[in-house]
Amino acid sequence: MFEAIRYSVRSKAILLVLASTVSALALSAAGLVLYDLRAYERQWTTDLTTQAEILARASAPALSFDDRSTAAKDLALLKVRPFMLAGALYTRSGKLFATYTKPGVDARFPPRPEAEGYSVRGDQLSMYHRVIEEGETIGTVYLVAYYRPWSRLVDYLTIIGLVMIASLAVTALFSGWLQSAITMPILEVARVAREVMSQRDYSLRARKTTDDEIGELVDSFNAMLGESGRRARELRDADQRKDEFLATLAHELRNPLAPLRNALEILRMKNVEPASAEKARQMMQRQLAQMVRLVDDLLDVSRITTGKLAVRREPLALQAAVNDALETVRPLMETRHHQLDVSLPPEPLMVVGDRTRLAQVFSNLLNNAAKYTEPGGRVWISLEAQGEEAVLRVRDAGIGLDPHALSTIFDMFVQVDRSLERTQAGLGVGLTLAKRLVALHEGTIAGRSEGGGLGSEFEVRLPLAAAGVAAAESQPTSQAAPATLRRLRILVADDNIDAATSLADLLAARGHDVRIAHDGAQALFVARGYEPEVAFLDIGMPKVHGYEVARRLREEPATRRTLLVALTGWGREDDRQRAREAGFDRHLVKPPEPAEIDRILEGAAARTAAA
Repeated sequence: MFEAIRYSVRSKAILLVLASTVSALALSAAGLVLYDLRAYERQWTTDLTTQAEILARASAPALSFDDRSTAAKDLALLKVRPFMLAGALYTRSGKLFATYTKPGVDARFPPRPEAEGYSVRGDQLSMYHRVIEEGETIGTVYLVAYYRPWSRLVDYLTIIGLVMIASLAVTALFSGWLQSAITMPILEVARVAREVMSQRDYSLRARKTTDDEIGELVDSFNAMLGESGRRARELRDADQRKDEFLATLAHELRNPLAPLRNALEILRMKNVEPASAEKARQMMQRQLAQMVRLVDDLLDVSRITTGKLAVRREPLALQAAVNDALETVRPLMETRHHQLDVSLPPEPLMVVGDRTRLAQVFSNLLNNAAKYTEPGGRVWISLEAQGEEAVLRVRDAGIGLDPHALSTIFDMFVQVDRSLERTQAGLGVGLTLAKRLVALHEGTIAGRSEGGGLGSEFEVRLPLAAAGVAAAESQPTSQAAPATLRRLRILVADDNIDAATSLADLLAARGHDVRIAHDGAQALFVARGYEPEVAFLDIGMPKVHGYEVARRLREEPATRRTLLVALTGWGREDDRQRAREAGFDRHLVKPPEPAEIDRILEGAAARTAAA
């Protein structure tokens, strides 16, 4: 029984109805019985009090004149009351004056009267009542009567038992209805839930039978199944895209390694012609740039997923970002022999945004157009103002897009061409990055295509800047040729021997005095005797990490003014903030651009000269 109650909602519902019904009836019956017993007692005491009062008034003269015969006759009138067992009169001094006993009853009278009132002993109710005449007590009336409430209680319990039987019968009918109205829908929900868990079939639905709260529960459960099914499909699709992304990542990272290795072998060969050596160096530069691009895309993916992708907002002419993108993709265009048609307005279209990030958006679109267009094809890029917006369009005559692909091309890791025969590939994050970057500039991006083989067009809309933006911001600034740097003392600390040696060779080739350390403790030891003017420090070094090295160098008087540059693979904003707190002046992400290193050294030379 208790096991069924534990595991069955139906048993719990029936038990709940029965328990509540029986409890209500039992409490009601107990209340009625107690009330009736109390009422019965009040009825009898009131009746006996009235009888004693009548007898006291009638017997007062007999007590006053000591007339026992009249007193006995007054008491004999009690025989007309069948429940009266005995009666007596006591004098003022408490002596027994006269008595009456019902025939067949063995009555014993107290030798002296007790205090006025009543008492119940067994099945008898006895009462003492004073006889008062002219405000003076002249005697006491004593009465004894039957007191049998139990027969009345039996009648009550019989009636209550019949009522409870009838109530339980009604309860059984009600519990049957309750089972169909409440229990069955809940059991139906439980059944469907079990089937969904066992079969993973989210198309199943529980049958709705009522429009009350239980019906709302069924509707909510069915809606939850629909939402769970939708999310399960999304998770499966996302998991599939993730697997494809990892496979593509491995493929894309391996692709540049083969030409890099081949180029290295060419450079190692003796008597290599200068033209071949230069060609190998250019090839290595292109492949290295491709690997850096892949890593940058991965870092941007991380920033997107953590919500830390940010842009700098400053006035700029949009043509400058377009020209940057054109410079980036021009080698690919030339390699594939594409005809590139560029249409830019003569007047600057000013926006407020990040030139680097906008150039990244445009170069992604141009790269896709170049990759998915057959060699010798045509690519168009145009820029114009429409109302309060700048509109950039990139169009190609390539493989085009199927209509169903237009709704997913901006999703993470989605590849338009997943075939093994594709000649160009990527990580499937370019359009996702482009959409997020455009959104950060309060713009929109959309794609269109007439279908497979009919080319595609992407349109970017960005809000134009306010009229007050200075026209000078849109003009390109001429850059002076870098000044000849004076010789600097530079410390390079990195536990990667090749990374440290190659950077030291590069700096030495530029005429600087360079020392190398391969752990944090060695870096501190070299710095104390060498007193470098610039220190490139890796973060994850053994013995003493880079942050601690920077803090200690800032505490040393000889290296307090050294220009400290964090050179690390960690490039999140948190990493940059931590580097600033440790005392670093600059933060570079591996691999650093040589131009960026030159700018840092120029600043260090100028600062040293000023000091």
